[in-house]
Amino acid sequence: MSLPSLRLTASLAALGAATAVLSAPAAPAQAEEGMWTFDNFPIAAVNETYDANIDQAWLDRVRNAAVRLQGCSASFVSDEGLILTNHHCVVSCIQDLSTAENDYVKNGWMPATREEEKKCPGQTAEVLTDITDVTDRVTAAGQGLDGAAFVQARNAEAEKIQKETCGDDTKLTCQVISLYRGGQYKLYKFRKYDDVRLAFAPEFQAAFFGGDPDNFNFPRYALDAAFLRAYEDGEPVATPNHLTWNPNAPKEGDLTFVAGNPGTTQRLLTVAQLEALRDQQLPITLIQTSELRGRLLEYATTGEEARRVSVDPIFGLENSFKVFYGQQGALTDPAFMGKKREDEQELRRRVAADAALAGRIGDPWADLERVAQAQRNLYLPYRQLESAAGQRSQLYSYAKAIVRAAKERAKPAAERRPGYSEADIAALGRRLAQEVPIANDIEEIALSFWLSKTREYLTVDNPQVKALLGKDSPEQIAERVVSGTRLADPAFRAQALAMTPEQLAASGDPLIQFVLANDDAAQAIRTEWESAVSGPTSRAGEKIAQARFAAYGTNLYPDATFSLRLSYGAVKGWTHQGVTVEPFTYIGGLYERHTGAEPFNAAEDWLAAEDKVNKQTVYDFVSTNDIIGGNSGSPVINAKGEVIGAAFDGNIHSLGGSFGYDGELNRTVTVSTAAVTEALRNVYDQPRLLEELGVE
Repeated sequence: MSLPSLRLTASLAALGAATAVLSAPAAPAQAEEGMWTFDNFPIAAVNETYDANIDQAWLDRVRNAAVRLQGCSASFVSDEGLILTNHHCVVSCIQDLSTAENDYVKNGWMPATREEEKKCPGQTAEVLTDITDVTDRVTAAGQGLDGAAFVQARNAEAEKIQKETCGDDTKLTCQVISLYRGGQYKLYKFRKYDDVRLAFAPEFQAAFFGGDPDNFNFPRYALDAAFLRAYEDGEPVATPNHLTWNPNAPKEGDLTFVAGNPGTTQRLLTVAQLEALRDQQLPITLIQTSELRGRLLEYATTGEEARRVSVDPIFGLENSFKVFYGQQGALTDPAFMGKKREDEQELRRRVAADAALAGRIGDPWADLERVAQAQRNLYLPYRQLESAAGQRSQLYSYAKAIVRAAKERAKPAAERRPGYSEADIAALGRRLAQEVPIANDIEEIALSFWLSKTREYLTVDNPQVKALLGKDSPEQIAERVVSGTRLADPAFRAQALAMTPEQLAASGDPLIQFVLANDDAAQAIRTEWESAVSGPTSRAGEKIAQARFAAYGTNLYPDATFSLRLSYGAVKGWTHQGVTVEPFTYIGGLYERHTGAEPFNAAEDWLAAEDKVNKQTVYDFVSTNDIIGGNSGSPVINAKGEVIGAAFDGNIHSLGGSFGYDGELNRTVTVSTAAVTEALRNVYDQPRLLEELGVE
């Protein structure tokens, strides 16, 4: 369950990508529900329920071993910087390192020596070191302000706090994170490593056996695992705080923990906000995701190279579509929405019963209902012109970042938008310097699709559409700017980042000029959105958070924010509509499921090793842990603090997990360390990795 990036990459749970709305209350969590922060984990409840012995030292060890990647999670599993994550979390890296002659996505990457490990362009590994409460500073910054001014003041204060703590140190990342939808603000400080190399990856067909039909389902027979390694100054990072590798599978009922970075949940949304998602935002996202997927599937049939470069984009879109479809299913379920209404009414009754509280917060639910009309009117232009502009085109993202950096650099530091300090722009420069292969055909498909959908949804006569297209078709514009731009060259990107807006306009680069010509309109709709939607929503969210704290206290988990969390549960199957699903699959089941036809064609290395592998080895398993997108690659940990697998998926019932948790049906799907060990030993012949993991 990874998050989407700027690229057309794998995103098994791109949860909440279409939303920009905030909070409402939830009732206290049921057992095993919750993605808990490390400074508010329910130690006593876990120990009592499972007869465990978790303490602060245990939490500290796990936190120090947990790793945040770009859009994914991971963990250190040796004292020499070795990182366990999912294959789908690194498939973009694998594709970037591949060529038509050496297709590592298809064939896997299995270096014989550490010296052969290859750097992943743009990948970073971050370890959380400190959490500091900065609520008072951030909330004070917004006092007396409304709309866009409120949003900008809080963002500016958060950026100031980040700057004070991390400064220009490239080895640190500081992030002020909003928790409880504005009820709390915490400063998270990370140690960052920006030299991350690919140490091992199986073939795509082994990692994603069963393809889209099996995705978000169980039983699964997928080796969705890979290894990275963090380097610094050319040497592997010393990581004494790592998880011990346990090569044995868990047993049914065993206590399990998942430490990772769940991306976005919306469990605290009001009913009105959920209805807006259901009725407008999710349908549009579903339609566009499906259409773009269709275009890429058609393109993939045009030749072998087209098939190769489209594997990752198609993978990501198929996953995203299934996620959004599952979300829509949850929001159209009368029972699910009925429970949401009950929870909301319960909190409102508690507020009404406390005159002082009611007087202090007013009626934020009514405030959000008033915002809903503005949101409905502005959502389409905001989506098409700003938040989803470029439709995941990598080249467009480069141009937009460069243009906005130039505009902000021209302002006094105090007047810049958050995210454009000199340190931020320097960090952008480092990202732009990464050598990343660009598939022009896919870039043209993405851009022409975005332009055609913008014209379709906003209409031909819309002034912004006229400005975007002029006399040209979407296809003509896409072909012209992609074929003419120099932004695929890192050296030119560095030059462009140093230019003023006037110099960019005179650069002659058609894509930069295209973005420049339309950026004022995009930023204008963004400002309007902040004034009419996100600003008032943030205000209302803060008040609802206050009501929630007053009613239930702070001993509840906040919505996910792609920050480090810990969930707990147990290895357990489920029963639905009279069908019981057992919690384990075994390697032998892979061969039984093999048909020889995609997507149920087992990888050749596995077919060749059929007589050597132990078919009784647990392959994948499920547990009741509460996870969401961003948790992909998270270590699944036993009560001793040992890693026993890497979470890579949820079952089909978990797709509504963005909005709520059902302990009877929601399950985390994990590839076991037992299966990874067996594969390293008897399929891929990787004795050096086995030795490093401490496996005999």
